[in-house]
Amino acid sequence: MNSKSLFYASGLSAVIPKDNDGYCTVYKMDCADGLGLMTVYQVYPGIQIIYNDFEATSCTWNEDMDADILEINHCREGREGSRLLSGSCLYLGEGDLSIHMMDNSAPEMSFPLKHYRGISVVINLKIVSENPLEILSEAEIDIQEFKEKFCSDGNCFIMRAKDEIEHIFSELYSVPDCLQKPYFKIKIQELLLFLCLVDVKKEKQREQYTSPQVEIVKDIHKKLISDLQKRPTIDELSKEYLINTASLKTTFKGIYGQPIGTYMKEYRIRQAAVLLRQSQESIAEIAGQVGYENQSKFATAFRDVLKIPPAEYRKQNISE
Repeated sequence: MNSKSLFYASGLSAVIPKDNDGYCTVYKMDCADGLGLMTVYQVYPGIQIIYNDFEATSCTWNEDMDADILEINHCREGREGSRLLSGSCLYLGEGDLSIHMMDNSAPEMSFPLKHYRGISVVINLKIVSENPLEILSEAEIDIQEFKEKFCSDGNCFIMRAKDEIEHIFSELYSVPDCLQKPYFKIKIQELLLFLCLVDVKKEKQREQYTSPQVEIVKDIHKKLISDLQKRPTIDELSKEYLINTASLKTTFKGIYGQPIGTYMKEYRIRQAAVLLRQSQESIAEIAGQVGYENQSKFATAFRDVLKIPPAEYRKQNISE
């Protein structure tokens, strides 16, 4: 395995060729706290499409990155984070797109929600320059210019979710096997032509955060989910972890996709749903375990999040 085939080498547990010509290969990943699946398609010389499916909080690799490798990431479900060599951290939410050079990122992807589904388009700029796609030649597009356009001075380009991105990538998640080869080629061409038209200066990009900020907020997250019966305030957390309240709020939302209050409300309810399915404890007892002393408030919150009363949820899941 080398940088031309796949980059996420550390933790690799199995390689499963899906055909005899090397067009498609599935990589199973043993992550520290879960599993990952990466399905790699060799679409053009120097261009791959990778389907990423992870139920883990992170994935690491060992190999040094070729300076000519450009990666385009699209987040379909969950959230995905990466750290640039400058120390800046960036996170993609559902529908977002990022472009960066592989040698400018730390050897790790993180998944704050412990779930991630997305697509990576990996381009070896040198190989594509030597074997240019016909459509790029017709449009007089130099693929090497993408590096300067999107990743100059060691930066990463992030585009918020928008209809144009959704149009290109949504169809890639439901391509029949019999049409994959020609369809992937068309979608790669469409993506590259779209990126040629993007005006980087006009795009409002996702915020980036410093590594110390991110580590503090991850520690706060661990504290919040470790004991759901406690409800520390933002001011209390700010003082305990020596981070100002504004930074705490914006960084938490940047990493986990929601304000602290909204995130914790949903987290509590989803943990309660697990207990309703797997235990025989009363609804009042479960409400107390996830931080609701008032059963009525718990029932209201449960309906807000899962659109069904807790008693009905338990009844439906027991019957199933």
